[in-house]
This record gives sequence, structure tokens and C-alpha cells, in this order.
Amino acid sequence: MSKEIGIKAKKKEDFSEWYSEVIIKSELADYGSVKGFMVLRPYGFQIWEIIKETFDKWIKRLNHKNAYFPSLIPQSLLMKEREHFKGFNPEVFWVTHAGNDELSEKLAIRPTSETIIYDSYAKWVRSWRDLPLLINVWNSVLRAEIKSTKPFIRTSEFLWQEGHTVHESKKDADKEVRRIIKLYKRLIEDYLAIPTIIGKKSEKEKFVGALYTITLESLMPDGRALQMGTSHNLGQNFSKPFEIKFLGRDGKEHYAWTASWGFSWRLLGALVMVHGDDKGLIIPPKVAPIQVIIIPIFYKKEKEKIIQKVKDLKKKLKRAKVRVEFDLREGYTPGWKYNEWELKGVPLRIEIGPRDLANEQAVIVRRDNSEKRMVKEELLVRSVKEALDSIQKDLFKRAKGWLDENTFEVKSFGEFEEKIEKGALIKAPWCLNQECEIAIKEKSGADIRLIPLVRKRPNENCMVCEKPAKVFAYFARAY
Repeated sequence: MSKEIGIKAKKKEDFSEWYSEVIIKSELADYGSVKGFMVLRPYGFQIWEIIKETFDKWIKRLNHKNAYFPSLIPQSLLMKEREHFKGFNPEVFWVTHAGNDELSEKLAIRPTSETIIYDSYAKWVRSWRDLPLLINVWNSVLRAEIKSTKPFIRTSEFLWQEGHTVHESKKDADKEVRRIIKLYKRLIEDYLAIPTIIGKKSEKEKFVGALYTITLESLMPDGRALQMGTSHNLGQNFSKPFEIKFLGRDGKEHYAWTASWGFSWRLLGALVMVHGDDKGLIIPPKVAPIQVIIIPIFYKKEKEKIIQKVKDLKKKLKRAKVRVEFDLREGYTPGWKYNEWELKGVPLRIEIGPRDLANEQAVIVRRDNSEKRMVKEELLVRSVKEALDSIQKDLFKRAKGWLDENTFEVKSFGEFEEKIEKGALIKAPWCLNQECEIAIKEKSGADIRLIPLVRKRPNENCMVCEKPAKVFAYFARAY
């Protein structure tokens, strides 16, 4: 592959440029014609579809159902939950005209769907028999990210999943919040091979309008944290302004308890960052659109036999539920094809040449570590499946090792500053005082990513005010 087509930037030298190059040249996505907007190309959309189909299957087993709600929200509806909307106001795109006619009321293009969904829930919920109401939506939302954009990570429009559920009690809403965050962890760790840490957001960092927010956080190779998914207990903060009430088992009227949860195509950005290298993408097999690429090597006289063998092998692998393709394009050398499919992150490559044909074997090459070995044809399907399983596990193991190596516990602000400058996830004692939280942000640019769900009271003092600490918190600079 020519230098113009390959990745020029080095991951360790210019992470931001490397990241953008990989996304564009691997054909995951492209820039839109409006700043902050992105085109998700077929290859990228296939990964998103695998993620979507996997999670969708899981939540349907838990009796959640998918629905769709309008993308335009009247301003008056947003104002019903002023505190919630205040957090989004600077990011909202407004529709003010229909054709040439000015609208009598501005319409917001949804920055999130609470208000439009809960307006419907108020009509649908009447009795405890209607609960729990478990609805999920797959849609896009728009938030005005004009100044600082980054493909998948910070864009003005993004694809996501958002669940909105209604419950009889806080206890029921709590259960929903916890079971969904566990599914998120399973999806991100078992499928995307990205290690995460679970915890609660601080009061300052929680979702606006929530009683509390549970988050999944990970650390990217440039030392910045990335929020991977969140689950919120919204209490009755939305049910009261939207009048979501039900007749209880006791014959009395009650306000419902609501929960919401979501992840976005930000997961694709994390996948690129965590696993990619200077050759391009490395896609974990479970979410790879193409798990195996077969590339023939032939001279003119063996061409037909080798091509037939390639087609036969593809059929065998497809029957074994392997996502496999072959590359029979004319005018490209095998070496050029190797480089292109490495750039696109296909986990496993199979090479078939004249010697392999004669010996009834094939060469398999792993994308993650370039390991190459010969396999007899009768053992190929089993060997491919074993290799894919090994790649999946090894990618997670490598990423987990890196996360552990870059997570530190400190006791003083001096130690904190030293570590944060190098890029890290830092566990430190904190007094729960928001003034200290703000001071840390102002001095270091780092914020609290989470407070562990199982709290262990520190013996140390808060690293800022030096008063007795009440919790350990994880800090990082973040996207």
C-alpha cells in the first residue's frame, strides 16, 4: 500500500491526527458538509449494527420494547422541566420556520428525549398494572458541538440508544439502573474488549435532573477518560412536572419513578483508540463485520484452481457462522491487499498460494500480533474459530493491563498533579465538598469521573482541603 493510502501519523507521537486518519482511511466514517456532522460509512455502520443487534436482543429478553418518538420538541414542553433543560440550552438547535412561515413557537431538535417521551407516558400510565413501562429507542440526537469536534467522540449529531422506563417505586427504578449498567459492562468488555470501571457520578457531574447517575468509564491511550455509558435514576423529578401518575395497589394516586440509560456511537471511537495501531484498525472479532479475509496468491496457470479453493473455503467458514469475505480484485498485489485489510482491522487473514493448494493447507495470520502459521485444510475451521477466540481475549487482556498500569492511587495534590500531567486515571481521597472538586478542575483540568459503588472510607485527608476524606474518587482529564 502506498504511503498516501497508509497511516502516516504515529499513535504515540500524534494521537489526535492518527485517530482521524484511521477513521477516514479505514472507511469507518467521513466528514459531513456541515461542521460537527459526520457520515457513518457502511463499514462503520456494520459495526454499529452488530453492537445494536446484540444489546437489542438482551433488553428484549428483559421485556423492553422499542418505540420511536418525534425529533421536534415544542419549547413549552421543554420548559416543563426547566432544570433539566437548562443544562442543554446552549447546545440546542432550534427550528423557527416552516418553509417561509415563521412558527408561533420554536421547536427544538431533540438533544435528548426525556421531555417528548414523558409527555406520552403521562397519557399512557394510569394504574400500577401499566407498570413497569419499559421502552427503548434507537435514534439520533443533535447537540451543537461547533468549536471542538472529534469523529464519534464529539459531534453535533450522533446515533445512540436511550432507554426510558417507568416504575412503581424507587426500589424498582434502582434495580433497573443496576441491571442495565451490568449489561453495558458486558457489552463493552466482552464484545468491544475494552475494560471499564463502574461508579457513581458526583452531584456536580450527574445527569441534570437525576437523583443519581451510574457511569462506566475507561481510559484512552492518550491518558484521557471516556464515558462509555450511563444509567440514571431520575426519581420523580420528571414524573411530577409531566404528571406521570398512577393508581397504586393501595387505591391511592402516586407519582411514578423513572429511569433512563444510554450509550452512543462514541463506543466506535473508543474501539479505534484502544485497539488500533500504526497500521490502522484492530477490530475485536465479536464486533468485526468481516472476521476473516481470504487472499489468493497465484500465477496465471494456477489461477482458476486457487480461486475455486478460495470460494470453497469461504463456503465452509460461512457454514460455521464465521463472517468471511475473499479479495479477488484484479490489479492489486497480495501485499497491497494485506496492508489494506490490516488498515481495516480484519482480525484474521487466510492466504492460499500454489504450495498451499498442493499441500492442502492454508496460512492464517492474526491482525493483533502478526502471528503466522500453517494449518491443514481439514483443521482450518476449528483453527480459525480458536484464533478468533484467542484474539478477542488477548485484546481485552492487553487493554486491561494498560488500564491497570495507568491507574494510580495518590494521597497528596502534589502527587496528583505529577500523575495527571502524564495522563492517567487517579484514585484519591476526597471530602465530598464541591468546592474542592471545582478547585481540582480549575488547577489541573481533571474532574471526578466516578465514586466507587462500594465505598471504603479513607483514613487519609482530602488532597485539597486536608480535612478528613469521606470517599475515594477517580479523577482524570476527559473527552
